[in-house]
Amino acid sequence: MPVFNAATAAISAAVSGFAAPAEPAVKHTSRPYDRLRALVPLCALLMGGCTWYHREPLAPQDTSTSAHSLERIRIDPSSMPLPELAAHRFDPSDGLDIDEVAMLAVANNPDLKLARDDLGIARAQAYSAGLLPDPQLSVSSDYPGQIGTTRAFSYGLSMDVMAIVVRSANQRSADATVAKTDLGLLWQEWQIVAQARQLFIKTRFQQDTLPLLQRQRDLARTRYERMAEARRDRNLTDDTLNAALLAYSDARKQYTDAERAAEQTHHDLNALLGVSPEVQLQLTGGEDIEPLSDTTLDATLAGLPRRRPDLIALQAGYEAQEQKYRAAILSQFPSLSVGFVRARDTSNIYTSGFQINLSLPIFNRNQGNVAIEQATRQHLRDEYQARLNNAYADVAHLRADNTILTRQLQQTEAALPDVDVAANDAAAAYAEHNLALGAYTDARSAALTKQIDVATLRESLAEQRVGLQALLGSAIPDAYSTALTDSDTHAK
Repeated sequence: MPVFNAATAAISAAVSGFAAPAEPAVKHTSRPYDRLRALVPLCALLMGGCTWYHREPLAPQDTSTSAHSLERIRIDPSSMPLPELAAHRFDPSDGLDIDEVAMLAVANNPDLKLARDDLGIARAQAYSAGLLPDPQLSVSSDYPGQIGTTRAFSYGLSMDVMAIVVRSANQRSADATVAKTDLGLLWQEWQIVAQARQLFIKTRFQQDTLPLLQRQRDLARTRYERMAEARRDRNLTDDTLNAALLAYSDARKQYTDAERAAEQTHHDLNALLGVSPEVQLQLTGGEDIEPLSDTTLDATLAGLPRRRPDLIALQAGYEAQEQKYRAAILSQFPSLSVGFVRARDTSNIYTSGFQINLSLPIFNRNQGNVAIEQATRQHLRDEYQARLNNAYADVAHLRADNTILTRQLQQTEAALPDVDVAANDAAAAYAEHNLALGAYTDARSAALTKQIDVATLRESLAEQRVGLQALLGSAIPDAYSTALTDSDTHAK
């Protein structure tokens, strides 16, 4: 209210300022002042619809989601970008499965919050593009110094006609830009879902392989320590001990590298989900990698331009550019402003008329902007085609790689039972003192290595499936589904 009162007072002072010079007493000379003063309530009424300023200070502390606030998060499944997430219930009390991790990422990811802010800006710009231009009011007054003359004034009201002509094209362009931004946000949500799922898979893989690497390190250390004792007793040569030391160093390095990788994955996952670094997420779910059907992939690939949000967003962006190009062509016509004028000269003669402001299209004719918009349209056309071609190429590459990984996983899994049997036989023989320590550790280490190889291939296949699903949408089965107990199923 203080701002409103100050503005009203300023308008009143400006209107009162017209009466500053002395003027002969003429019966009708007060009328213009009365008319100007009558504008004060009108201006005050117009200002009443203005937006008021409110200060919003920045937060000086960390606002990431803590472990306590994570338990109180509620997510509406209907707001999720994919059907399988929209049909899933979010309940962090019993741990987070792969779909719940994806839902939390969509709802709480910091980059997505910024992208939604950009969508709000685009919508505000579309609202601005649809507004009609304000009319222009002009007021002038002359105060002659000669006695017997009358104060002259001129009142004018005009409107920019060309702004109305190009309004339709500008509004359609802004609406298409909103659609493009909205679809871009949806595509970004797809990518965040894929990243969340891949980090989930990586975390579960590291949880499974870290104990195997630790056992492998412990075996190598035990072997080295026993051989070091034998070397001190002069029952072993230096080269044999050095080989054991090298094997132990390699096993220890592998375990340390895996620990660092697990810490990095923990950091990346928490940052993606927008939760504090100290939060330790309880992840639940097991592997269930279903084979891909070529028929399903072919059918999904055929509808790719109608399904991928980024491709549809590029289509919307191209339509927005079409309208900008059309608006630039319309702007070739002369800029036209039409208005009406009411005036009085110093001899007390009143006149009424109109005014037209017309630009002469001789030199510029908006040809520069037309060329820019036309070149931009060609760029967007080429960008869409390149993105579509890359999408087909990426899917073809992942399909071929999936075939290779699947065959490699089958071969490795087929060899795993024989290696496990050999390791168990070696353990039994070593317990009966019928096998040397080196042969026993080699057999156990070979079994552990094969188990790690199987887990690594499963992780690669699952991450690849997530990437393929991100390219094609939710038309293919998940790579890493949730394996729940009966109590978990009942709880959810």
